[in-house]
Amino acid sequence: MSLLIKLALFSVLLVLMTMGGILYEYQRFITTPLQIDEEGYVYTVAAGSNLSTISQDLEASGLSNFPSKYLYFYGRLEDKAHLIRAGEYLIQPNTTAPQFLEQLISGQVIQYPFTIIEGTTSQQLIDAVIADKRFKATFIDNTLSTVMQAIGRENSHGEGEFAPETYYFSAGTTDSEILNRAYALMKLNLEQLWQDKAKDLPYKTPYEALIMASIIEKETGIAEERAEIAGVFVRRLKKGMRLQTDPTVIYGMGDKYKGNIRRKDLKQDTPYNTYTRYGLPPTPIALPSKAAIEAALHPADGKSLYFVATGQDGRHVFSDTLNAHNKAVRKYQLKK
Repeated sequence: MSLLIKLALFSVLLVLMTMGGILYEYQRFITTPLQIDEEGYVYTVAAGSNLSTISQDLEASGLSNFPSKYLYFYGRLEDKAHLIRAGEYLIQPNTTAPQFLEQLISGQVIQYPFTIIEGTTSQQLIDAVIADKRFKATFIDNTLSTVMQAIGRENSHGEGEFAPETYYFSAGTTDSEILNRAYALMKLNLEQLWQDKAKDLPYKTPYEALIMASIIEKETGIAEERAEIAGVFVRRLKKGMRLQTDPTVIYGMGDKYKGNIRRKDLKQDTPYNTYTRYGLPPTPIALPSKAAIEAALHPADGKSLYFVATGQDGRHVFSDTLNAHNKAVRKYQLKK
């Protein structure tokens, strides 16, 4: 065999060995998981980052045992290097580098939950948002009126106008953005539910229904009682009776409320004192749930005009007459 043929065969063998080595490394790269603990790893891709810097960071931080150029060249060969998105990503155990790249391309960023609790006030909500350091702070003042201006809702009072719900958000979400989402959802819910309201209700606008819903929300946490309580208040409004509901008095007292209502508090007139004033208060008094709005718009039929707490599991007893109501008060409240 001539030397030329030997050299040619050696060259072919060398090429095959090189290709085999490359193929082996490629298979090892696409099948070997990153070095991630069982709880996973939160990786942040800053705005302006590129695949080259990310690849270098994975190697430098010990998350990848492969040279940084592996992921970089893989992304270029797949024509995906330019598609990554900024954000926080949770890398799960057994995730390979190519799989992580797909996360970066799809924008599967971490979604954090934030729950707005029904029955709280809008001010309590604002305070909770400001205290939550996961939100990007933009507010310079935490008062309700100032925040409503900051989120572009200066024409709204703000109380009761945020929908209780669990919202999911990604890193970088601002305090303004989360409140705007909750405001928009409440507006949508109210508009949709108003279209299917019962007939002959004493509300002129959806906002008045929202006010009623907030009172119902504060009066009971028992689902089956909401419509019945709504029925009591609707009948009282139609008859020209005062609502005489303690939660509105408490709201009107503001910081003066110390956990107990006294007789003089019931006589102290405020725009929210439904013992001294007829009709609905001027604004909602809390954030009502969707169920409370539905109850306000679909009150239960009946004749009851009064109710009193039994002191048992948050439930109430309902009465058609003042005489029956007074007996219930003596039994459940005065224990006589």
